Amino acid sequence: MLQKLGFLPGFNKQVTSTGAESQWIDGENVRFRYGTPEKIGGWNQLGQDKLTGAARGLHHFVNKSSTKFAAIGTNRILYVYSGGVYYDIHPLVNPSGTAITSAFSTTNGSPTVTITANSNGFQAGDIVLFGDTSTFSSITNSNFTAADFADKKFMVTSIVDTNNFTITMPSNETGSGATTSGGITYYRYYHVGPAEQIGAFGWGIALWGGTILGAITTTLNGAITGTTGGNNSSSTEITLTSTTGFPSTGTNHVTIGTEEISYTGITGNKLTGIGRGARGSTATTHSNGATVTNSSSFTGWGSPAANTDKVTDPGLWSLDNLGSTLIALIHNGECFQWDGDAANATATRATIITGAPTASRDMLVSTPDRHLVFFGTETTIGDKTTQDDMFIRFSSQENINDYTPTSTNSAGTQRLADGSRIIGAKLGRNAIYIWSDTSLFTMRFVGGDFIFAFEQVGTNCGLIGMNAAVEVDGAAYWMSENGFFRYTGKLESMDCLVEDYVYDDLNTTSNMLIYCGINNLFGEITWFYPTSTSNVVNRAVSYSYLDSTAKRPIWFTNASSLFPRTTWEDSSVFGLPHGTQYDASVDTSFDVTGNTDGTTIYFEHETGVNQQLAATTATAIPANITSGDYDITQKVIRGAATNLGDLRGDGENIMRVSRIIPDFIAQQGDAIIQLDLRNYPNNAAASSSLGPFTVSSTTTKVDTRARARAIALTISNTAVDTNWKLGTFRLDIQTGGRR
Repeated sequence: MLQKLGFLPGFNKQVTSTGAESQWIDGENVRFRYGTPEKIGGWNQLGQDKLTGAARGLHHFVNKSSTKFAAIGTNRILYVYSGGVYYDIHPLVNPSGTAITSAFSTTNGSPTVTITANSNGFQAGDIVLFGDTSTFSSITNSNFTAADFADKKFMVTSIVDTNNFTITMPSNETGSGATTSGGITYYRYYHVGPAEQIGAFGWGIALWGGTILGAITTTLNGAITGTTGGNNSSSTEITLTSTTGFPSTGTNHVTIGTEEISYTGITGNKLTGIGRGARGSTATTHSNGATVTNSSSFTGWGSPAANTDKVTDPGLWSLDNLGSTLIALIHNGECFQWDGDAANATATRATIITGAPTASRDMLVSTPDRHLVFFGTETTIGDKTTQDDMFIRFSSQENINDYTPTSTNSAGTQRLADGSRIIGAKLGRNAIYIWSDTSLFTMRFVGGDFIFAFEQVGTNCGLIGMNAAVEVDGAAYWMSENGFFRYTGKLESMDCLVEDYVYDDLNTTSNMLIYCGINNLFGEITWFYPTSTSNVVNRAVSYSYLDSTAKRPIWFTNASSLFPRTTWEDSSVFGLPHGTQYDASVDTSFDVTGNTDGTTIYFEHETGVNQQLAATTATAIPANITSGDYDITQKVIRGAATNLGDLRGDGENIMRVSRIIPDFIAQQGDAIIQLDLRNYPNNAAASSSLGPFTVSSTTTKVDTRARARAIALTISNTAVDTNWKLGTFRLDIQTGGRR
């Protein structure tokens, strides 16, 4: 007898497969629309290039000439995308450039170039741009030429000292070692931050000066003249005056000057198995008689600590616009503006907003009143040491350069009381929502003497990460450290049938990487997050805010390696939603030499059914969805057993499935149907003997031989140009015996 299969929308991961009767329990690259599952739409790469670093901010806006811009802030560079092209608009610390002379040095066989620039202020990973080399008259004894540096960007590899830093060329030096004459100009990009959220080590964590226990000292017996090898013509040994008291087993360390050197053994007065430039230090030369300190059991200032309980935030951006002007804030740093209406705007760079705070956690433009608001900012403007994580400062109306309250302007300040730091803020329809690590506040424009009214509207509901909240249709939705919440005038804890799946495998150390986005085309809110074994975003969880009801919230997850997005922007400007994907592997991007921070690809979503990367053929988006187990109870009519089954049974009887009648809406390409069989909940599921079954748009039925107490249905696809939306499946089911 044919039986219709009906499933409730959304996933239920809070129960076992047996407990999830008539429900879906898992899937990838699927969504629910009008109560039924379908494969998600495809996406295309925008532009031909990759971006340097991990995208941590995305914002769309339009200028007065109707030119559309997408501002993309990575942890290294601020870009704008327009007309299929990416433009570097990152602000410069020294906009006029700094001239240096005779500043390049190289070593044969090494790609490292050391740059001498006094008091340069660079940090490892920063971007340096070299300007015109017309005065860079010559590079001798080197295969590198002036053209290798002119108007090119490099990632700073290491900091030697306050006056010297290194960059890495694509190839080794083949000459005897460069000498330069004449000058060149360099430009320093504002520092943003690391690509990942990491533990902090060294100064501020370790003891100042290091611990004293075990700090035995001696001297070098013979100079170390190079940056590799040891002294006294040895390439693997260092001769000391004495090795008494130095540990001799395992890997240990000594400190000479600023260099850390590892060793694995001791023979007489010699350290053997040495490794130069250990613990992130830089190898250098050392004179005979230089002090050698046993640093195996202590950490000194400037050296990495062995462990930490402090986490450094990643390089984040807060992006917004005031009319045609892009406003861009570096997380815990400075704020910049870029005029989208300027003549040849894409050839200009963002510039610092004079008068604005120089250290803030978050920022937005309050509309329609047009105040620029900073959160977790300075109590004394321009003094970063006064940054207060709970302090709010807003500009005068229509004046982003005026922040000092007077009787003639509307600038002002406010300090929130509940929490230890402001995590993030979002502009809503009727208010600005502000989250601390513990609470929710609203900020409403009221005008008059007070300008803004502040109210605490929620407790024990703090935001987990700066970008983990959205506002849609007058309601705020967010992810906290202990669940999902909604505010619609009252605070609500959201029922979630995938909550344990998310929170039991969540990397809370990387919570600032979580990014929440809206897809209003399908009424979805999605949180992209990292799992416990990942330092980058690798999963997503979605909530259907249009189709959900109070009694039946619709949630679904996505663990596909194709779909994790580090930022997301809805379709309001470009007509389709956009997102960014980060690849942490070393990949030299199109615009920065020596990039080790990985790259970002920018996508347009809900277009086609495949993944389309630039200059490549389309690749498939494999999708699948799996139901919970269903079983059968033999019905009794007037005391007589029948073969008419009830799919919400107790599993007492074996059922036999002889046919599947597929039903897809607007099917494109082939779908795959699989029946997984088990007799007891703890049994491993086994595929039906004739399956899996390939189903085309013309397939009317599928013959199968399936016998089990419980059967789960999986629908999937693997090929390009495939799309499907589930209709109402029917199975030809009969009851069998109890054995």
